[in-house]
Amino acid sequence: MDSTKRVYLFTEDAEPIAAAVEAGGKELKDLLGGKGSNLMLMTNAGIPVPSGFTITTNTCIDFLDNDAQMPAGLDTEVAAAVAALEAQTDKKFGDVDNPLLLSVRSGAKFSMPGMMDTVLNLGLNDEVVVGLAKLANDERFAYDAYRRFIMMFGDVVKGAERELFEECFAEVKEEEGVSEDTEVSAEGLKKVVELEKKVYQDAVGEPFPTEPYEQLMQSIDAVFSSWGNDRAIAYRTINRIDHDLGTAVNVQTMVFGNLGDDSGTGVAFTRDPATGAKELYGEFLFNAQGEDVVAGTRTPLPISDLYESMPEVYDQFVAICDKLEAFYRNMEDVEFTIEQGKLWMLQTRDGKRTAQAAITIACALVDEGLRTEEEAVMLVEPDQLDQLLHAQFDAAAKPEAVANGVDASPGAASGKVVFSSAHAVEAAEAGEKVLLVRHETSPEDIRGMAAAQGILTSTGGKTSHAAVVGRQMGKPCVVGCGDVSIDYAGSKCSIGDLDICEGDWVSIDGSTGEVMLGEVETAPSDIIQVLTGDKAPEDAPLYGLFAKLMGWADDVRALGVLTNADTPEDAQMAVKLGAKGIGLTRTEHMFFGEDRLLNFQKMIVAEDEEQRQVAADALLPYQREDFYGILKAMDGFPVIIRLLDPPLHEFLPKDEAGQQQIADETGRTLEDIQEMVVRLHELNPMLGHRGCRLGITWPLVPAMQARAIFEAACALKKEGLNPIPEVMIPLVGTKGETSILTKIILDQAEAVMAEQGVEVEFKVGTMIEVPRAALVADQIAEFAQFFSFGTNDLTQMGFGFSRDDAEGKFIPAYIEQRVFEANPFQVLDEEGMGQLVAMACEKGRAARPDIELGICGEHGGDPTSVDFCHRVGLDYVSCSPLRVPIARLAAAQAQVKTPR
Repeated sequence: MDSTKRVYLFTEDAEPIAAAVEAGGKELKDLLGGKGSNLMLMTNAGIPVPSGFTITTNTCIDFLDNDAQMPAGLDTEVAAAVAALEAQTDKKFGDVDNPLLLSVRSGAKFSMPGMMDTVLNLGLNDEVVVGLAKLANDERFAYDAYRRFIMMFGDVVKGAERELFEECFAEVKEEEGVSEDTEVSAEGLKKVVELEKKVYQDAVGEPFPTEPYEQLMQSIDAVFSSWGNDRAIAYRTINRIDHDLGTAVNVQTMVFGNLGDDSGTGVAFTRDPATGAKELYGEFLFNAQGEDVVAGTRTPLPISDLYESMPEVYDQFVAICDKLEAFYRNMEDVEFTIEQGKLWMLQTRDGKRTAQAAITIACALVDEGLRTEEEAVMLVEPDQLDQLLHAQFDAAAKPEAVANGVDASPGAASGKVVFSSAHAVEAAEAGEKVLLVRHETSPEDIRGMAAAQGILTSTGGKTSHAAVVGRQMGKPCVVGCGDVSIDYAGSKCSIGDLDICEGDWVSIDGSTGEVMLGEVETAPSDIIQVLTGDKAPEDAPLYGLFAKLMGWADDVRALGVLTNADTPEDAQMAVKLGAKGIGLTRTEHMFFGEDRLLNFQKMIVAEDEEQRQVAADALLPYQREDFYGILKAMDGFPVIIRLLDPPLHEFLPKDEAGQQQIADETGRTLEDIQEMVVRLHELNPMLGHRGCRLGITWPLVPAMQARAIFEAACALKKEGLNPIPEVMIPLVGTKGETSILTKIILDQAEAVMAEQGVEVEFKVGTMIEVPRAALVADQIAEFAQFFSFGTNDLTQMGFGFSRDDAEGKFIPAYIEQRVFEANPFQVLDEEGMGQLVAMACEKGRAARPDIELGICGEHGGDPTSVDFCHRVGLDYVSCSPLRVPIARLAAAQAQVKTPR
């Protein structure tokens, strides 16, 4: 393959190009983008695709690296490719009598619907439009294409406000007394063109360009530049797409769906993207261009209606969809145009889908023999499972709907109504739940859609922007709710006589299309209800598919999945969701019951060691009861229990009434207690007297906790159960700390087991959360039988951040300015913290080959971080109960991508 080549025709043989790219460790879509590679493959397969060519992603990268200057020689390659299209179509670019018109579209490796720019009908000017009208024998069609081109070019290429051009069209519609776009006369459209050219001149400061090659190169420039627009950056950030990939540009011969009633355009999915049902799902419009369908400005028709009007075209379309599904072995999202009865396929891509649809389709493709079980595991995004486990509306509590729209993306959402994306973001950042209400959404709304609980639009169909993006984000979405009339200026909407103002609560059910007033109560999801016994499996069909997919994931994965749980109830739910143990039980939460807290406070303010021991002894039964319950719930599975971690001042009251209560209970004066509060207060408690440091200076605390753990375990052992406690020392940074506290724990274990006359399997280990601990992990491993990486604190100390301050004050700016690609508290920083983890693993195993290695920070439930944990060789990840299925699936995908 010629490494200097920047332009590829769709008609070129895809096989040797793909082979050459794969030899370099990449895919065809790395070079040509997803759209370009698919258009080439479809053309090679004999599917009717309009002629075209793709400019590579590498060209975009070079363009951006060169201060938005086109690489030398690109114009020559583009001209040669256009000449090839002229030969293929027997038309001439810029010719008056037989004009070739082009579209210019983006096409990155990963689909980013609507985030980058598109220009249609390129090549028109005042002379060419006359020739196009004669050629088509349809003056109205030609000037409709021209006015669309001026608007798109002005908006996309020059940054003029689209609304200014739309106002020109609205003005003429009003003059002619028509409401539908298709009712505007040819003379009216000519007037729109002249008005738009004036708007262009005023907004841009120069006349509309008439030279076709100038139009083309400026449009290519604009599409490359759109890789860096705000909405594209936001989309990539939300979906964790690499910002350095760049986009390809696809230049394609125009085919026209607006040539009359025997023409049309549409979007379809080969299966239902909301449910996964094996049926065509889509919409189309007669006498329209593609933007009319996705923009939601006209109400489209269901794809099944195409059979009534054009049965032969419909049958051909179905056959092509079947062929594409068989080739890609996936549910496909296709765009098509019918030009005077001839079907053209404009693109295909793997369709975005809801979690329910993803699982349903993955299982169906296995049943149909198109995918193996291992491949099916790769078809579901782990984070999507989150949608299936969270609450839905309680059917018994749902009020009567005040309006109904199109059920575009399932789920329950309640929030305070906002009418702009900016307000949605502001309110969400202030901790409020919001519902975004718009006429229709556009790519500029991406941040607001991400911030909102759900989305409601008054126009649009199941393939509109709001519907497609809502499904991808897992946001409940109701579209095309025509009863909702929006008054942006008044910050309100109305449904009949009912006014709803910004800030009022509204609920939507994306599964039914219902719109309800107020905040509607929710109930656990069907899957959770099956697991808790509140619903029979046969009454929740998705549960069976969920269980099947999770079973395949467990068969594949090499990485264990545990849970973080502090109560027996959480532990039991985690086991039902597939956890094989507890990776973190936090003991500090156990001290906040009223009697427990008072005894703990007595221990803190005790005047001597004897009083302190009395208070600790009073706490022992409570702790034993806690550990008994959680060890029993996890019978046969390991339970890692972290000894007390927070500093003591967190347990003392800051108010005078609370301080007086302690004084009364202990016989001390209020002044004594207040002096104690002041003395224990720490300027930087994160780095202060806590964790193992507290254990060394107050050894009776870890001794009491260790005794409680082993007394509970021995009691369960006597009952015939198999408790497996693992005692974890927090915040160690030295060999000495580990040695001292390990001895305290082992002494208690030996004493209790001797007293009880039973042996219990157990381990003693440490949390690795201080950077120094990673550096001397070999020394710590002399005493520790396991390491559990506390990556929350490791990230704080490794970066020198206070998480509470950093996340609210500067991390969003760091992400926006690409200092960080993602929040390091959500996605593990592989370059920095990851090196510490890898180093600790290597040193730990060198000192103790059988050491157990795991992670218990929040990163244990993040798919990207789970993949790193798999690659670095950890034995397990631990996460919150509802993220256990996510971690199971992510671990399986990590094994498929990087087999151990």
